[in-house]
Amino acid sequence: MPADRRIERQTGLRLALEADGLDGLVITHLPNIRYLTGFTGSAALLLVRNDATILISDFRYAAQAPAEVGGAAVVEIDQRSVWDRLGRALLDGRIERLGIESHVMSVKDAERLSALTPARLVPTSELVERQRAVKSPEEIEAIRAAAELAQEALAEVLPRIEVGQTELEIGSELEGVLRRRGSQWHPFPTIVASGQRSALPHARTSPRPVKAGDLLLVDFGAQVDGYCADLTRTMVVGARADERQRLIHGVVQSAQRRAIEHLRPGMTGREGDALAREVISSRGFGEAFGHSLGHGLGLEVHEAPRLSPSSDAMLPPHAVVTVEPGIYFPGWGGIRLEDNVHLGPAGAECLSDGRTDLLELV
Repeated sequence: MPADRRIERQTGLRLALEADGLDGLVITHLPNIRYLTGFTGSAALLLVRNDATILISDFRYAAQAPAEVGGAAVVEIDQRSVWDRLGRALLDGRIERLGIESHVMSVKDAERLSALTPARLVPTSELVERQRAVKSPEEIEAIRAAAELAQEALAEVLPRIEVGQTELEIGSELEGVLRRRGSQWHPFPTIVASGQRSALPHARTSPRPVKAGDLLLVDFGAQVDGYCADLTRTMVVGARADERQRLIHGVVQSAQRRAIEHLRPGMTGREGDALAREVISSRGFGEAFGHSLGHGLGLEVHEAPRLSPSSDAMLPPHAVVTVEPGIYFPGWGGIRLEDNVHLGPAGAECLSDGRTDLLELV
């Protein structure tokens, strides 16, 4: 039975609120609500006060919310207005300074909340997300399981990829296998980009048929116990790789391996990004690597911390991040390799299989 860390997480949040001089926090971001209470529904408000944690939802979750939340919070169901119920919960506590998630709350909701309470609304940014960046052993294992599931799904699909299939056909087959193997959902729309379209880092999967000799970039993920994996593999379809494809793949692979070998907690996101960027730049391809090296993984596919040239934030112990260097040339194509990495005390541990040798599907 996995450890129940919800009360521990709420205690950590209250300490952060106390440090900021806040009497409570209204949480609207659903992944944060799930992290603190276990509630997985699509509609809820969460109030964390010094003396109570109160989850408010509607009739659709009258049975689900108490079952999932248990003793981690007081559950209140309102069939008319969850916001009015929140207003009554605010009046029950002595709240003078009330934090709001300014990075996700809309202006409209902030105005609605302001009308419900005489408390001063204080913008906060990512108080819960900073806690979520440090993963527990159970979270790490869920991400590892998601990565294993994703890898197994791709291995099942690879032998059936052939010239003439469309990107949409390949993507739909992969997504079907992911679901049949137990992925709770797709953390993001699967990217299948072939030929020149592989130069689009976030391409939309299209009806384009794959041609012999094409690069085929597949960026996909799985979800286990709510936690996400995010992987990218690039291959050549219907022919042996040509000299340029082998060259670019080798540079990207070397950059990724160097980053995984040397990433450590305590580095800044900028320093982590540089591990791979320096390899690519030294080979003369720096301008063709235009995105960041990676991002955090957890209940969301993009969360803290970031491996980025602009990030001076420290990489905390037990963060899980993607490591995904890429080189892209418009009119030719692109190659990206992505694995999921746990930043443990002894260094980086790959949670995915790290099998990034060039695949030739002939």
